[in-house]
Amino acid sequence: MKATDQFHVGVVVDDFEATSDELAEVFGYTWCEEIGGPTAVTLPTGDTVLDFRSTYSMSTPRLEIIQSIPGTVWTPAAGSGVHHLGYWSDDVAAESAALARRGHTVEAIGRRPDGTPYWAYHRAGSGPRIELVTRALQPNLEQYWANGRKPS
Repeated sequence: MKATDQFHVGVVVDDFEATSDELAEVFGYTWCEEIGGPTAVTLPTGDTVLDFRSTYSMSTPRLEIIQSIPGTVWTPAAGSGVHHLGYWSDDVAAESAALARRGHTVEAIGRRPDGTPYWAYHRAGSGPRIELVTRALQPNLEQYWANGRKPS
């Protein structure tokens, strides 16, 4: 991982519409269409399917707003509200293992139907939560940010 791979800041909120409206009004953010839906996730307690709801800002610096999911890692952060820093990864499995060896606990992993991880959340005792996102998604996300419409 490199500092230049950082591409977004994620914020988990209880009131999705109010937060996106407030950030638009105060800072002029424009938002892409909402994305999400049922997503297979591996948590420390095992595999499950969670119903995600999120959006990204079309403008930079790039923000991601995620609807909170009670009882999971997707709960609002105390204080600043910043939930995670998102980084592109050329190999989510290998970079996730490297973070784990450095003491960054795996909190959640998103897996493709074949079991390959395409994103992962890690948390160390100090510092921000880190999200690794496969760089294979970059072209689709860049198109999404450019036109604001869900990737096809």
